[in-house]
This record gives sequence, C-alpha cells and structure tokens, in this order.
Amino acid sequence: MMTRESLNGQRIGFVGLGNMGAPMARHLSAAGASMLVWNRSPGPRRTAESQGMKAVETLPELAAAIGPGVICLNLTTTDVVESVVFGKSGLFEKIDHNAMIIDFGTTSVPSTKSFAQRMTWVDAPVSGGQVGAEAATLSIMAGGSESAFQRALPILCTVGKRVTHLGPSGSGQVTKLANQLIVAQTIDAVAQALRLAELSGVDPAAARQAMLGGFADSRILDLHGDRMVRRDFVAGGRAEWQLKDVRLIVEQAAAVGLRSPTLDNSLDQWEELVVTRSCGDLDHSGLFTLYE
Repeated sequence: MMTRESLNGQRIGFVGLGNMGAPMARHLSAAGASMLVWNRSPGPRRTAESQGMKAVETLPELAAAIGPGVICLNLTTTDVVESVVFGKSGLFEKIDHNAMIIDFGTTSVPSTKSFAQRMTWVDAPVSGGQVGAEAATLSIMAGGSESAFQRALPILCTVGKRVTHLGPSGSGQVTKLANQLIVAQTIDAVAQALRLAELSGVDPAAARQAMLGGFADSRILDLHGDRMVRRDFVAGGRAEWQLKDVRLIVEQAAAVGLRSPTLDNSLDQWEELVVTRSCGDLDHSGLFTLYE
C-alpha cells in the first residue's frame, strides 16, 4: 500500500467512463486534478460534467488540451484501445510527444508491447471490480519503464490501494491475465460446488456460509457465491468481458508454451455461456447457469 498524493495542478485526461472508469475519474477529480473526459456515449459525459469535470467532443481535442500530460484509458478490448489511440480521429492525431498513456484495461500483451514502442505507455490493469473502483481500493499491476511508472504513481495510488510495478511494458498485462486465469476457473469451481450441494439436498446458502473462513474461502465464494445462491446475475462484471480475458490468456499461454487442459476447459465453458447461450450480458457469476 502506498501513500496517496494530491493531484492539485495536474491536468489529466480520461477516456472510457463505464462502471470502472467513471468512479476512477471521479477519484482523480476529488484529489485535485483538472479532469478532461471523453466517452463514446454522451450520458456518462454529462454525468462527469455534473461532477465538475470537463467533457470534450473529440479525442484529438482531448489530446491537444492535455499536451505533455497523462491520459488514462479504461476500455473494453484491445481493438478499441488501438482505435482510440492510434486510429482515425484518435488521440494520436494531436498527442504531444511527451504525453503518457496509462491503460487501466486488460489488453493483449503483444499489442501492449507494440504500443509502448510508439509512445510512453504504462499498462496498469486493475483487479477488484466495480466495488474496488468505487472505493478506490483496486489492486493495480503495472508494466513500463521505471521512469514512466514513477510518473504514473500518484495517479495509480489515487485509484488503487495495492500498486505493484512488475517490470517492463506488458508485465502488468501478463500479471492481470494470470489473475484472470484464477478468477475464471474459481468462478467455475464455486458454481460447481454450490450446485453439487444443492443437487445433494444441502442448502447451498448454508454450504457457502460453512465454507467461508475455511481453506476454500475467497472473494469469489463470498461475492459471486452469494449471487449464485440468490440467482442474481445482473451484470457488475459482464460474462462477455470474462470470455475476452480468457481468450487473451489462451493466446498468451500458447505464446509461451504453457499447455493446460483446465484452461482449455475454462475457455469452452465461457464460450458456451457467452456465445452458444447468448448470455454475455449476465454477470460473470452467471456461469452458474451452465449447471442448472
């Protein structure tokens, strides 16, 4: 855990005001930063303006206004990141050569390394979900040069509680994929366990309570297990984004020669939920429905 610093006097750009990005931008504003924000849909932009931030109409306008400062991204996929930064009418059209990008999303490792060759770039994917974003208690896994990390650190410490520099560009994304490998397969294990209890005539809510505090305890058993018991699959973290991450894990595993039957099975499960059953809009705890 690192000390949070005032961001007074800093002008920071933020692109992507979804469930995670909106509270993160709000924390940066509360810490004293002058925030310029952009979002594809206008609703979140209007909300940000009502909270004292300035919304801009175009990405080049945001880049020009930030100048040699920092622009944060919280976007859904690698393709969207590339389009927003380097695509037509993207940030790169007006970006200052001394500007820095902090990518808070989960983005392909090879693409991240490629982006970092074109400009100063810190990959800083986060874990902790919407709850962590709202509370500014996210775990942040950072990759990039030491100088870039130190420059990003006051921002990272404002939105997160645990900030770790893992090494050069791409290291943060590798660590986030390792995190998501655990998450994806643990959701599946919790779903199986609670359904096994239920089919065997044991109250799954009571079974979950019994396991909490034991060796099987985890945030997933606590939070997602509760959702599974209640059959409440309103999306916090969407299943389609979990599948996106698992596909990136499989890509990285293939690149480094890791063979894993359980990872192959995990990919099959998420493909079944999202693609075959068209349930990508469920919370990722909705994997439980495969066992009903």
